[in-house]
Amino acid sequence: MLHRSLALKATTLTATPLALHISPHRVPVVLEKNHGRFRKRSSASASSRRFVVSVATAFSSSSSSSVVIESEKQTPMGTMPTDTTNDKLARLRVEMEKRDVSAVLIPSQDPHFSEYVSKCFERRKYVSNFTGSAGTCVVTKTRAMLWTDGRYFLQAEQELDTNAWQLMKQGEKDVPSVQKWLKENMERGDVLAVDANVHSVSEARQLEELMRKKNMGEDKLVKLEKNLVDLVWEKEEAEKRPGMPKAMLRVHAMNYAGKSTKEKLTGVRKAMEKEKQDCLVVSALDDVMWLMNVRGGDAECNPVCLSHVLVTEKEAFLFVDRDKVNEEVAKHLKDSGVEVMPYEEVGECLRGMAERGLKIWIDENKVSVNTYDEAMKGIKAAEDKNGVDRPAKMAKSDNNSGMSESTNQIKLGVSPIPMAKAIKNETELEGMREAHLMDGVAMSELWWWLEKQVREGNEDLNEFNVGEKVSSLRAEQAGYVEESFPSIVGEGPHGAIVHYRATEKSARKITKDSIILLDSGGQFLCGTTDVTRTHHLGTPSAYEKMCYTRVLKGHIALDTATFPVGTPGMALDTFARQHLWSAGLDYRHGTGHGVGAALNVHEGPQSISPRWGNTTPITDGMIVSNEPGYYEDGKFGIRIENLLICRKAKTEHNFQGKGYLSFECLTYIPIQTKLMDLSIMSEDEIAWVNKYHEQVWEKISPRVQKDEVKEWLRAATAKISTKQ
Repeated sequence: MLHRSLALKATTLTATPLALHISPHRVPVVLEKNHGRFRKRSSASASSRRFVVSVATAFSSSSSSSVVIESEKQTPMGTMPTDTTNDKLARLRVEMEKRDVSAVLIPSQDPHFSEYVSKCFERRKYVSNFTGSAGTCVVTKTRAMLWTDGRYFLQAEQELDTNAWQLMKQGEKDVPSVQKWLKENMERGDVLAVDANVHSVSEARQLEELMRKKNMGEDKLVKLEKNLVDLVWEKEEAEKRPGMPKAMLRVHAMNYAGKSTKEKLTGVRKAMEKEKQDCLVVSALDDVMWLMNVRGGDAECNPVCLSHVLVTEKEAFLFVDRDKVNEEVAKHLKDSGVEVMPYEEVGECLRGMAERGLKIWIDENKVSVNTYDEAMKGIKAAEDKNGVDRPAKMAKSDNNSGMSESTNQIKLGVSPIPMAKAIKNETELEGMREAHLMDGVAMSELWWWLEKQVREGNEDLNEFNVGEKVSSLRAEQAGYVEESFPSIVGEGPHGAIVHYRATEKSARKITKDSIILLDSGGQFLCGTTDVTRTHHLGTPSAYEKMCYTRVLKGHIALDTATFPVGTPGMALDTFARQHLWSAGLDYRHGTGHGVGAALNVHEGPQSISPRWGNTTPITDGMIVSNEPGYYEDGKFGIRIENLLICRKAKTEHNFQGKGYLSFECLTYIPIQTKLMDLSIMSEDEIAWVNKYHEQVWEKISPRVQKDEVKEWLRAATAKISTKQ
């Protein structure tokens, strides 16, 4: 499955894949059209054009995500749909009017910058009806716009009410990014308001800098305590806002984790000592779960729990709803030297540490500016006690906290946890191997079952019930917990919607002539899976076979790559695209993302993508996906995905002793040979397919219980040859 950080043609505001993305393209800001061109209006009446952007999202049930923009200006994007009837937008605009807010920005993230958020944080989905995992809304008094990346263009076109919403195709030519839109539409005197709970330190600093430049150094960043979308949602009668999640924590046992919490804390403290820091702030949920060796259930598909951790030289504090901590988890944490504290007290605790003079380490891309502000409050309180006269450059706020103060007491830098988490130990790798063997059994039965349903003429067969069947078959495997993401089952034109999710209403029928893209995965106690296969249930056209085979050739090229230690993923991306490029084809997403071990299916910091910003080396022990594709809008989609482990390579030579790496495959599920055009495949590529299928048969067939499934598997893994 494709991670939002792999969407192409868009540059993020920060190194982390947050909801506020920018692109290199810009559009002139306008108020009037003159001879086909747009021009800015005079700034003489700045006071009458007060501009407020509110970025909202909170820590608690009152937390939120929204940013506000007010401007009468337009961008030359053609016809701009306006909304006069949408009830949610109308009620949101009432709340905006009460607070003299002219526009609101509504990002996707929660206070932990999660990709999959708890139901209570799905504000962007609530207000726009767009269900994709990445997107940002801007609502003004007269306009409503949604920015999303290339994975979701077709989906957004189908889900948005075009009478009320305009789709901004992020990264496309002449489409301004959210930040560019703000920059071009705000003028001197305008005010930007943000909810500090859902914006990282780095993101908020960029917004603050934007406002300072617009206002000759004057502070014009205002933080709202209450999310405006929440004010609307909480009054909803038909669609009540869900409460905070209450899923219980569970211990992630040593036979899966491979390393105790004490050992992990020791490693973190060594990194802190090296950097001369007294306290590390951990807010990313998968980082917390990995460090504490626990798992939760607060977000769909990701086994995480709303929580924070503070690590000091001798103590560790887990901030979490205590009702989620049973006796087993409590004992595990106590034995690991971890004290449990209420979720909402993390700010107060951090403020106290800062006031006592502790040096605080904050990952500026993974910690909210609200948390940073709490540390700054502690520092300022200590200075006030000691009579230090230092005027703070505080961001304007409802609670008067600041984020722009420079201090040597806070280190802004990458946390040591993501890299430690990304490099799996041998126990984690064994768990991942076992999870993929179970996955191979479930998916073999799925494809056998699907072909059988088509042969028998099941007229009720559709995308939705195939997705349900995928989950039920995985659930038969030992240690299955849940899906690792909602299954993507795309028939025909729906396959071209990169992250399509079928509903009972939208599901297309599957017939004997269908081409199906199926991207799915599972969360098991021992590991996490993610696999995509494309099958044709009838007779594929020559063009479909050509496209499929070029995707496969790229998949094989990456799978068999050998590369020097220190090579970043961006240097490997061309392996997967070269055969598509030679035919004038391409795809609008990256090729690979990291995967957690019984954790989030999308994990950083590594990726394989043409985006030059990520220079993280692909390292021994990391897991990445290999998923090139091709999508013909309105016709079909093709993607072939396996997961790979990066391993040390045995090479004949070792130039300058630098060392080399290659990949070990984790996924063992047949790749349909019917769609292969053998005439454009090399002998080495055909040999790769045969060797891969031989391994699939050897590893999966002994675990298959049903004779019919085993017969299907034997046929699906039969050798291919140009001599056939």
